[in-house]
Amino acid sequence: MAQNKYKILVVEEERNIQSLVSAILEGEGYTVLTASSVEEGRLMYLSHLPDLIILDLGLPDGDGTQLISYVRESDTTPIIILSARGEESEKVRALDLGANDYVTKPFGSRELPARVRSCLRSHRHSSEEGHLPGGKFVLGDMVIDYDARRMFLNGEEIKLTQTEYNIIALLSERCGKMMSYSAIIKAVWRDGADDGSIKRLQVNMANIRKKMGIRPGESSYIVNELGVGYRMQDKA
Repeated sequence: MAQNKYKILVVEEERNIQSLVSAILEGEGYTVLTASSVEEGRLMYLSHLPDLIILDLGLPDGDGTQLISYVRESDTTPIIILSARGEESEKVRALDLGANDYVTKPFGSRELPARVRSCLRSHRHSSEEGHLPGGKFVLGDMVIDYDARRMFLNGEEIKLTQTEYNIIALLSERCGKMMSYSAIIKAVWRDGADDGSIKRLQVNMANIRKKMGIRPGESSYIVNELGVGYRMQDKA
């Protein structure tokens, strides 16, 4: 496969997994850089400015979340967590610190490149075009008019409350990125997440999905990872 312009930094202590991930990504045409610790990852990040980081959490000199925090001080480089830690609390913590996605080991050889493509597309769109207020967001048959604060599906307006619009606009601005419940709640209501606020979010989301004609269990447009958060898909 022809080489493409994207550089990916893989920060992973286990050599066999590091080699496997590198082989998968190189087979997709990416340039792969590797590191085995938080400090080595930090130095490689500063030296090479990768387009995306794949990061393990369990590293010999610290926790991978330290690198998330370091990068997020000044940069929006996409970060995908690749970890054996599958607990909801670990996923939520990493997402709240600024990770874009979370893949649990063991992973599929087709799943990882798909997650990488999704993060790169989302980041490129945000960087080059922006999902800031103004203009329109288009995803399949869905159109969000940011200026008018209106949403359309199949050419018909979906009547949303102010809160429902704020939620759907927020997810569209971060299309392709899993947002934790607490991140959405903080952005929409300025509250900290507790059982009551999470329930409030879930009720609003259920109303949005119902108005869009999305049946329970379907993942059209919006994906719900129970106990973690929501993501607007970057493909309809």
